Amino acid sequence: MTHPVEGTLLPVTHDLGAFQVRRVLPARGLTMVGPFCFVDQFGPGHLEIGLGMDVRPHPHIGLSTVTYLFEGAIEHRDSLGSFATIHPGAVNLMTAGKGIVHSERSPQSERDKGAPIYGMQTWLALPDGMEEIDPAFEQVLPDRLPIVSDTGVHARVIMGNLWGQTAATTCHAPTIYADIVLEAGGSIPIDAEADERAVMLVGGSADISGEEMELYALYVLRPGHAATLLSKSGGRVMLMGGQDFPTARRVWWNFVSSRQSRIDQAVMDWTEGRFPMVENDPEFIPLPQTPLTNSDPI
Repeated sequence: MTHPVEGTLLPVTHDLGAFQVRRVLPARGLTMVGPFCFVDQFGPGHLEIGLGMDVRPHPHIGLSTVTYLFEGAIEHRDSLGSFATIHPGAVNLMTAGKGIVHSERSPQSERDKGAPIYGMQTWLALPDGMEEIDPAFEQVLPDRLPIVSDTGVHARVIMGNLWGQTAATTCHAPTIYADIVLEAGGSIPIDAEADERAVMLVGGSADISGEEMELYALYVLRPGHAATLLSKSGGRVMLMGGQDFPTARRVWWNFVSSRQSRIDQAVMDWTEGRFPMVENDPEFIPLPQTPLTNSDPI
C-alpha cells in the first residue's frame, strides 16, 4: 500500500535570541500547498521583562496573512486603521490585495511582565482574478472557530470545513487549516478531500500513518490519499492545504503575485513611498537588497 506522505520539507531556522523562527515554505522544489505559499512557525520562547517582538511597518500585495498563537499576544496595526490584539485561539486574517502596510508588536502588558511567544504565521496567495482586491482585516475570536473533540483529541478549525465543522474565517479560495492537539493515545483521520494537504508537528510527538514525525518539518501528503495522525505521548500538529492553484505564484520579500511585473511595481512603490502608512507607527522596514523570502515557480 502506498504511504500517504509524498515528501518532507525541513525548515530554515532563524535564531532571534529569545525565540526561533522556522520557515518551511517556500522551499526549493515546492512553493505552495493549496493556497499556502509561506509558512513560519515561531517559538516556543520567552521574552525578558522590558523586551518584545517588534516587526516594523512593511508592505504586502497579492496575499492574505494568517496569524495564529498558541501562547502570548501580538498587536496588529495597519494602513486601513485597523488595530487588534490577538490572543491564543483567535485568528487574524489580513488581506493585502492591491496593497497594505502593517506592523506587529508585543503589547506593553507583555513587555512589563515578560511573556511567552509561540505560534504560526502563514501567507495564503489570493486566487486568479482576486489578486488586486481591496485590502481588508478581520479578527475571528475563538468562539467562532469550532472545536472537534473525540477521545484524546481536540482540533480547532481555523479556516474552511473539516470533520463536518466550518470556521467563520473568510476564505478567498478553498482552504483547510486546523490546530490539532493530541493527548497520549489520541488519533484523528486526515481526509483526502482537499487538492493539497500538509501537516507539521509543532510540539510533543506524533506519527502520520505510522511514520514518526520530525518536529517542525512539513509532511506533504499525496493527493487522494487519506492519512491518520496518532500520538503515543501527546503532541500538537498543524494541518493546512486547499485548492491547487492553476497559475503559479512568485514570492519576493513580502510581495506575492502571478506576474513578475506586478512585484516589480510593488518594489518601486515601496521604494518611492507610494504605499499608505500605518498611523501612529512612523517606523518602516526598508526594501532589502536580498530578501530571505525569494522564490520562483518551479
